[in-house]
Amino acid sequence: MAPLVLTMGEPAGIGGELAFAAWSRRAAGIPCFALLDDPARLEVLARALGQAIPIKAISDVGEAPAVWGRALPVLPVPPLAAPVVPGRPDPANASAVIGAVERAVELVSTGAASALVTNPIQKKVLLTAGFHYPGHTEFLAALAGPDTVPVMMLTCPGLRVVPITIHQSLRSVIDDLTVEKIVTVGRITAAALTRDFGIARPRLAISGLNPHAGEGGAFGREEIEVIAPAIAQLRADGIDVDGPLAADTMFHVRARQTYDAALCMYHDQALIPIKTIDFERGVNVTLGLPFVRTSPDHGTALNIAGTGKASPESLIAALVAADVMARTRGATRP
Repeated sequence: MAPLVLTMGEPAGIGGELAFAAWSRRAAGIPCFALLDDPARLEVLARALGQAIPIKAISDVGEAPAVWGRALPVLPVPPLAAPVVPGRPDPANASAVIGAVERAVELVSTGAASALVTNPIQKKVLLTAGFHYPGHTEFLAALAGPDTVPVMMLTCPGLRVVPITIHQSLRSVIDDLTVEKIVTVGRITAAALTRDFGIARPRLAISGLNPHAGEGGAFGREEIEVIAPAIAQLRADGIDVDGPLAADTMFHVRARQTYDAALCMYHDQALIPIKTIDFERGVNVTLGLPFVRTSPDHGTALNIAGTGKASPESLIAALVAADVMARTRGATRP
């Protein structure tokens, strides 16, 4: 199988040192990846960290496996426009960050790479430089094509969660929740569980919005007027769905054994349980793309960038998940 491709992310963040840590554990079975980055800046970073990380520039992602055992394979991006100071992002380097994502999408779209893993970006810096997307997910969807509907899933051992609405105020969530949105996310999630996770008959659990899932309308009617009709449509599609469920009883150990993914109505309803269960190894997966994409479930950690203190566990989990998903997708492809 082709190697994975890993983007540089924000160069002033922790992406480079996480890539070093993942490559250093290659003997433990970390899947082979090519890093899209600036070799010169990586060499400076390795010296600053006091780490003997050999960097090998490659011209083609297919060269990565031959290099993997002795050096970190790096597909060079254009030289960065400004010197990198850990913890201090510079908008002048935004074009390199964006270009790395674009190149990575090209590589996975042509099959040169088997899956895409993205290091964290600093959204505010990119927006300052003229980036027109809220984050990776929307940008990847735009690159994938006009009909792409991206869906965020967070995974850790024992739990997969999908927020129906994501980065928006709670006040706006109610207006944005529609039957159509829930049905679309449910269909994409069920299809991805089969295609990328090998689950023949996925089981979805769908939360309510209000306390006690509305208590029969006493605490709100969204469950009756929006969520229940969406569940009925998904069941009519032949999807195994349970809900609407009270969110405060969906995530204990026995409850988690009854479904393959939980669809939640808003961001924190989904992310609090997964980050409580396994804060270090959470993985962000984008469903609905024509290629596999994962990411560590954390940000750029500017406050500790350049110190070597950042935990690589989430990136390693993202690399392993991308490899497993790509293999599963390949095995289930008609």
